[in-house]
Amino acid sequence: MSSSEFPPGVEIEEVFLVEARYTPEAAARRPAVRAEHLARVAELRLAGTIIESGAYSDAMTSSILLVRADDAAAALDIARGDVYVSAGVWDDLSARPFGRVVTTG
Repeated sequence: MSSSEFPPGVEIEEVFLVEARYTPEAAARRPAVRAEHLARVAELRLAGTIIESGAYSDAMTSSILLVRADDAAAALDIARGDVYVSAGVWDDLSARPFGRVVTTG
């Protein structure tokens, strides 16, 4: 869809949807590092790098991040820099381009 097909005041912003799957040990490992993780997410949200984040509420399967980045590799680097990766809470990260609908007016 070209921009001429959008209604006035509507644009598509390309961002990246990062999915981070929880490890089998996540429930035991997460409490010790959760405050640090949430502080980093909050900081990246304030900076505009992370647009949205959260986890599925179905027994800790995956978290999702909507990330502004130049490409999928850069989006994955942002996720890999999280304490949840180094602490063994997340693994099996993936990133896909995502067209986010934004309004400009």
